[in-house]
Amino acid sequence: MTTRPDAVRHDAGQNQGEQLGALVSELTSDVSRLVRDELELAKAELKDKGKEAGVGFGLFGGAGMVGLYGLGAVVAAAILGLAQAVPAWLAALIVAVVLFAVAGIAALLGKRHVGRATPPVPQHAVEGVHEDLEALKGHQPEGKITA
Repeated sequence: MTTRPDAVRHDAGQNQGEQLGALVSELTSDVSRLVRDELELAKAELKDKGKEAGVGFGLFGGAGMVGLYGLGAVVAAAILGLAQAVPAWLAALIVAVVLFAVAGIAALLGKRHVGRATPPVPQHAVEGVHEDLEALKGHQPEGKITA
């Protein structure tokens, strides 16, 4: 009994088709998992930046409130200074200077926290997506060593 070459080629074609189908299925699954992981990374990064911005805006609000108290103290100092020529106005002026110093420190801290939170773009996740796209295209990202 002899085997027909056409039958062998037909079986080999089916086997390759099954392998190709399995590869496409695996690729689809991997890409889906990769996209989900990148979205999780983006969510985590945005959450951290949101917290940082919240702290910064809170400190700005506190700085504004302390600045308002400082303005009230300056007004009180002016009133006391004009009303009578006693050292009470000097005490109010010293309190105002201290309050403005606290407001200035809080404003600088708030600026630093807001600066850390901007831009509100998940930079690490975006870089990861770019690297993944390059890897899918077959390019090796700079500085990366594959096993």
